[in-house]
Amino acid sequence: MRVLVIEDERSLADAIVRGLRRQGMAVDVAYDGADGHEMAMVTRYDVVVLDRDLPSKHGDEICADLVASGALTRVLMLTASGSVADRVEGLQIGADDYLPKPFDFSELVARVQALGRRATPAAPPVLTIGDLVLDQAKRTATRAGQPLDLTRKEFGLLEELLKARGAVVSSEELLERVWDANADPFTTTVRVTMMTLRKKLGEPALIETVVGAGYRTRLPQ
Repeated sequence: MRVLVIEDERSLADAIVRGLRRQGMAVDVAYDGADGHEMAMVTRYDVVVLDRDLPSKHGDEICADLVASGALTRVLMLTASGSVADRVEGLQIGADDYLPKPFDFSELVARVQALGRRATPAAPPVLTIGDLVLDQAKRTATRAGQPLDLTRKEFGLLEELLKARGAVVSSEELLERVWDANADPFTTTVRVTMMTLRKKLGEPALIETVVGAGYRTRLPQ
């Protein structure tokens, strides 16, 4: 899941980013409205965690522009004011959910995960192919009943390929969905991570390289 955090209080923003990354999400951050607006309009995020009262460009304007663009991105709006009137106004602007500060981090994670499921075509919480089982909620994967010790990026690659249900996913798409904005677009990190993932999955192979196009899952013959 790709998430953008737009929050001008740096300590809070950095804490949110660290926490969401621990949950296996690819997270970018912007500390003001202008930068956040540009990032949100250029990159396809699943969820934007958006502070309402931002310098340089108000959160309401960012939210409205996202809605007007037709993007599938879901918006979780944060604000120091938790009045009913503020919540109603935020939702009317187009926010998908609203969380007043201060908040419990576990609730923030749950809301982001729920919005992420709505941002993409529905996929079952447990993805399978052959004897491989991946539980998106528990962040676990097994093959033939044996647990797989996957890194966050390996898990993310496998998750994206399984969600594609046999369709080809390019390296560029995988880099965008699993890594954050700091990833070098010319890096070989996808190929290297794919190699280690394949080794851990073992035989028979479940991931096929489509030359010049990307990768896809396939059932063993």
